[in-house]
Amino acid sequence: MSSRSNRPGAHRTAYSAGGVIFRVVAGQVEVALIATDRGERWGLPKGHVNRGETAEAAAVREVAEETGLQGAIVRHLATIEYWFRAGPSRVHKYVDLFLMRYERGELQPQEAEVDDARWFPLDEAIRRVSFDRERDVLRQVQTILRDTRA
Repeated sequence: MSSRSNRPGAHRTAYSAGGVIFRVVAGQVEVALIATDRGERWGLPKGHVNRGETAEAAAVREVAEETGLQGAIVRHLATIEYWFRAGPSRVHKYVDLFLMRYERGELQPQEAEVDDARWFPLDEAIRRVSFDRERDVLRQVQTILRDTRA
């Protein structure tokens, strides 16, 4: 799903997957977030989908790589898209995000790409994430988990 061109004004498409990995501690939902940009930007763990890899497999792999946590896919949440600049070209990025139930592992931020990784109560995570689209996804998780626990 990638197209590349060196023409001025050209763009390419990128495809990633990631997730909202959650656990329940003392009746409170917690989600894991990662920090990038020298710890200034908090968001959901996600990364590139490799050729031949499903979005689900990539989400599980990327969450594990970036946080040290293993999770199981519960359901697809959303596909978000946005544009950004990488050098001279514009990138149109699509990200499939999945709800994942924490299974095992200890928080261990990926040294090469992540500055920090932490568990946050869901309400705090909603306030802390840096991007509106990810905030919307966390609000969706809040609704899903409230409805399934009612």
